[in-house]
Amino acid sequence: MKIIIFTEQAPAPIGPYNQAVLKGNTLYTSGQIAINPKNGELVTSNIEEETKQVMENMKAVLEAAGMTFENVVKSIIFIMDMGDFGAINAVYGSYFDEKTAPARETVQVAGLPKNVNVEISMIAIL
Repeated sequence: MKIIIFTEQAPAPIGPYNQAVLKGNTLYTSGQIAINPKNGELVTSNIEEETKQVMENMKAVLEAAGMTFENVVKSIIFIMDMGDFGAINAVYGSYFDEKTAPARETVQVAGLPKNVNVEISMIAIL
């Protein structure tokens, strides 16, 4: 049986998907973009602030499932411009202990929802 995870502390889904699904002890999150859940506005003033909003949204989803970034075993980062990798990586890395950081891939893509610059999804284990 799967459990749907939802929190008002992260952006509400705008299509036929959920913020996250818990199956057994494994949490599968949907990708998060830099929407401020308090006002629905995009945070895209610079790539650092955009990435921080994405990570804060992901933090809220993890917390709604009773988890933290310590539970994350895999991350997938989609970015529009590989030139932003260093800045994204610096913000992303600040949320993890480097010794126990998850596996990850970073992929440059041709487009992302709402023309954002970064989207991140994760898999976490209880």
